Amino acid sequence: MIRLSATLFAITLSLCACDRLGIPDPAKQAAMKEDEGKAIGAACRQSGRAIEDCFSLNRSALKAAVFAGWKDMNDYMAQNKIETAQPEADASSPTDDNADTSTSAPAAAKKKKITAIRPKK
Repeated sequence: MIRLSATLFAITLSLCACDRLGIPDPAKQAAMKEDEGKAIGAACRQSGRAIEDCFSLNRSALKAAVFAGWKDMNDYMAQNKIETAQPEADASSPTDDNADTSTSAPAAAKKKKITAIRPKK
């Protein structure tokens, strides 16, 4: 009897650790994809983007989830009288991860001038 209990306990314990083995769970992946689509749709609506643009920019996202997120954010913004959020960065700002965006344009120009001046040998 003790041996049977120990065996059942070991089996139960090993099955509980399946998450840590890296075995994909289709239900969890579907839920994550759904949540990601809702977040994309809500972000599109908050930024004032049309739902069609949101669909075309996020082709891999589930359309139903994107629409649900967009609609939920639309209802929330209408209920609380929230305006669309306009991006603060302009289109000419660098998108390179290695670009130094902490310096202003005049400071960057001064830096270029200083590094361009070299004494003649």
